[in-house]
Amino acid sequence: MTVLADPFAQPFLMHALLAGSAIAAACGLVGYFLVLRAQVFTGDALSHVAFTGALAALALGYDLRLGLFGATIAAALLLGALGRSGRADDVVIGSVFSWVLGLGVFFLTLYTTSRSTHGNAGVSVLFGSIFGLSAGQARTAALIAAAVGLLLLAIARPLLFASLDEAVATARGVPVRLLGFAFLALVGAAAAEATQAVGALLLLGLLAAPAGAAQRLAHSPYPGLALSCALAVGELWAGLALAYAVPGMPPSFAILACATAVYAAAFAVRPRRRRHPNRPGPTLARTLEERRVRQAPRAP
Repeated sequence: MTVLADPFAQPFLMHALLAGSAIAAACGLVGYFLVLRAQVFTGDALSHVAFTGALAALALGYDLRLGLFGATIAAALLLGALGRSGRADDVVIGSVFSWVLGLGVFFLTLYTTSRSTHGNAGVSVLFGSIFGLSAGQARTAALIAAAVGLLLLAIARPLLFASLDEAVATARGVPVRLLGFAFLALVGAAAAEATQAVGALLLLGLLAAPAGAAQRLAHSPYPGLALSCALAVGELWAGLALAYAVPGMPPSFAILACATAVYAAAFAVRPRRRRHPNRPGPTLARTLEERRVRQAPRAP
């Protein structure tokens, strides 16, 4: 009984659970739409931007989170402004990766040589420091992540419609472009929060793996959205427990190992049939078709 109670007496673990649970839930919700809208590569781009933004803030003497949120949200909105060229052509995103990463290395060098005597800032940004969060940082992270999740749920219905059939949603008066900007801003905020949990280098796994597993296992959107959120939180808990049980194991690695294992299991249990990445599956297509028939104006 003492052994089981010991972990919950550790403040650093309780802070990690508080912040990590909210961050994982937000990433699970946001990631589901990233996978559905075939924008997973956007999350990869934001991981590079998060590293550079965080190190730029530190080098200039500002709080790390200011650089994280400013850089990731601005980059996400920029990708939204590119429209279809940024969504369909991977070169638009991939061509700036090396430059952005090199800029981050420059800011890291500037920070370590002029503002810090310690060289672990880059490691913390790259791989996360969820066990190093203070009580105040954990509460702030949990509140921001909860706000991201609630805002996404508020736009989930029209966003789902726009994601599955953009042309019909536009014809029905859904503000597709505005929804796209709002969604990408939430992606940027979730990426900034995920950087504190698993690091900029690994945040894509927390955004994509639970959502990918949920889309393989769930038959319809809303259960899939809930399953993606539940898987992300469960994988984070499992990763924290594994990292606590094995002191030499980094928590970010443990979390992503659990996420990858769950995705691999989902892939083995229910392999997905090949289809176009932006085309809804049979169940979703049937639902949309039935909705169109019901809402179509009848001839007098």
